Amino acid sequence: MRLFWMVILGISLSACNSVYLKPDSLDKNSLIFARRGGYSMERSIKETMDKRGYKVSVGVLKSASTSGDRETIVIPSKVKYVVRVEERQEILRPIWCMFNGFWWWNFNVSISDRIAGNEILSWRGRGCANSSVNKLNDILDKLETKKDK
Repeated sequence: MRLFWMVILGISLSACNSVYLKPDSLDKNSLIFARRGGYSMERSIKETMDKRGYKVSVGVLKSASTSGDRETIVIPSKVKYVVRVEERQEILRPIWCMFNGFWWWNFNVSISDRIAGNEILSWRGRGCANSSVNKLNDILDKLETKKDK
């Protein structure tokens, strides 16, 4: 009976992720565009890519509404990849994510190649903060071209 409950607990604490990626398709030396702001996953992607040596641009603010909900951004013409993140606001789950960052994230991440016109990453995920960032690093390891490693 104890083993049964351990298996149930292990399954319930695991994150749910669906990842489609094209290995060896992300050139680390190319410029990447990511929107300004965002909740935790969007910020973590920019921080992680910066730590790994990527050149990340948030574009140039052209105009913004007075309420701050509409912005027009000029994307530099040198940008090869675009990172798009859609996420819900993070939820504090101190018991569920006790040893894994305390915050629960629910997100969709897409990386597309602007020049080739194809998507190299489509990731639908949810999970605790630290495990999601670890998964991001694993995904980036697979995406990076061999010459970059």
